[in-house]
Amino acid sequence: MQTATHLDREHCVRAVQSKDARFDGWFFTAVLTTRIYCRPSCPVVPPKPENMTFYPSAAACQQAGFRACKRCRPDTSPGSPEWNQRADLVARAMRLVADGVVDREGVPGLAARLGYSTRQVERQLLAELGAGPLALARAQRAQTARLLIETTTLAMAEIAFAAGFSSIRSFNDTVREVFALTPSELRARAPKSGAGTPGGLSLRLPFRAPLNPANLFGHLAATAVPGVEEWLPDCLDGTDGAPTGAYRRTLRLPYGHGIVSLAPRPDHIACRLTLSDLRDLTVAISRCRRMLDLDADPVAVDDRLRTDPLLAPLVDRAPGRRVPRTVDEAEFAVRAVLGQQVSTAAARTHAARLVQAHGKPLDDPEGGLTHLFPAPEALAAVDPETLAMPRTRRTTFTTLVRQLADGTLHLGVESDWAEARARLLALPGFGPWTVDVIAMRALGDPDAFLATDLGIRRAAQELGLPSTPAALTARAEAWRPWRAYAVQYLWATDSHPINFLPV
Repeated sequence: MQTATHLDREHCVRAVQSKDARFDGWFFTAVLTTRIYCRPSCPVVPPKPENMTFYPSAAACQQAGFRACKRCRPDTSPGSPEWNQRADLVARAMRLVADGVVDREGVPGLAARLGYSTRQVERQLLAELGAGPLALARAQRAQTARLLIETTTLAMAEIAFAAGFSSIRSFNDTVREVFALTPSELRARAPKSGAGTPGGLSLRLPFRAPLNPANLFGHLAATAVPGVEEWLPDCLDGTDGAPTGAYRRTLRLPYGHGIVSLAPRPDHIACRLTLSDLRDLTVAISRCRRMLDLDADPVAVDDRLRTDPLLAPLVDRAPGRRVPRTVDEAEFAVRAVLGQQVSTAAARTHAARLVQAHGKPLDDPEGGLTHLFPAPEALAAVDPETLAMPRTRRTTFTTLVRQLADGTLHLGVESDWAEARARLLALPGFGPWTVDVIAMRALGDPDAFLATDLGIRRAAQELGLPSTPAALTARAEAWRPWRAYAVQYLWATDSHPINFLPV
C-alpha cells in the first residue's frame, strides 16, 4: 500500500483491524452493509473483511454513495502524504484543489495552471483517486462547511457561501448527503464550548505521530520577520485553555488577509484563525498545514533514515522531525536572497526594513503583528539604491522580484520542481544553496539537500560523514527520497536557536 493508485487489500484490512492511525488519510474504508465510510483508526468494531471496500479519497467514497462516519469523522483525517512527496500532475492538482483553485477558477482554471487540458486532468485524477476535480472540491467544501457549522454562530446562508457553495440548496443537499444530517442537526450535535466568533475560529490541525515540534517551531520563531511573524510565550491557544507558546503570523489570502496562531499539542496543533473574509478558510488551513508539514508520514521517513548507522542515533533521539516550510512561496524566495551569506539576525533585519517600508499595514489587537509581507509587485517598484546590500545581491533581488511580479517565474503549489529549479538557477546570483533551500522550504521537495550548507558540513564532519559537498551528496543517495528530512536531523546537532522550541 505505497500509493493511492493501487490499494493493497490485505494491508488495508490489517490496518483497519489494528485501528492503525498512521494510515488515516492514506485510504478510506467503506462498509457495504451500512453505506458508511471511515478512517482506518475508527474506534467502532471493525466490519467483516468481506464487507469492506477501500477508496483512495473521501470524494470517491461520497461519489460511490457512502456517507461519513459520525464517530471517527473521516473528513478530518490528515491529508495523504502522497501529494507532498510527488511533483507529478496528480500531486500538483491535489495541492491546487486544497488551495481552493477549483472553487475560485473552476476546472478550466485548474487545468490552465497545470499546463494540461481539462480532459487530461480529469482523466488522471479519476484513474488515481476515483474522483474528478469537481468531486474533490465538493468534498473539501463539505469539510469546510462542517467546520463553520460546528465552530461558529454564523447563519447557514453565510456558511454556505463562505464554504464555496454556489447556492444554499447545494449546501443543504451536500451536507445531508455527506454527513446524513441537516446543517442544523450538525450544529445541535457540536460541543457548545470553544466555539469561535464570526471572523475568528479555533480548531485542531491533526497530524501523524510522532511529531517533534522543536525544530519546526524553533526554526519559524528564530527566523521570524518582525511585524509579519512572532513567537508569543505563555499565551492561550483558544482551544482548550492550556497555556503554551504560539507562533503567529500574517497571511495574504485570495479574498483578503488573515492572522494565524499555531501552538503544538501532543496530538494536534492548536490553530486560531482570524480572517477578513471567511471564504479564505480552506486556503488558510491548507497553507498552515503545508507550512508545518503536517501531512508527512514520519514513520516512513524515519525508517529510511535509520538505515544509515550514523543517522540512526539522531533519529532515535528525537524522531518525527518535520521540514519547516512557508505559507507564501514568493515571500520565502525573497527572504532566501536576503539571507545569502549573512547571519539569521541580519536576514531578519533586512526583511523587517522591507516590511516596514513596503508591506501592507494591518491591525492585530492580540499581539505585535503589523504588516503583510510585501507582494512581489510592491518589491519590483523598490529603488535598488535604497537596499542596504552589496550591488551584486541587489541585482539578484531585483531580478527575482521582477520575474515573480510579471509571472516569468512562478513558485506556487502547482510548480514542477525540476522546471522551477532550472529557472531559479538561471537567475543571477542563484547558486546551489539558494536553489536548494527554496526547493526544500518553498516548493516542498522532500528530497532537496543542502550539501553546501556550512551547518550541514559541520554536522557531517562531527558524525564521521563525508564533509565535502560532492562526497556528502553521494552518501546521501541512500537517504532518498527524504534528504530534506535528513537536513533537519543534521542541523539538530548544532546549538543554534532554530533547533529548540522557544520558551
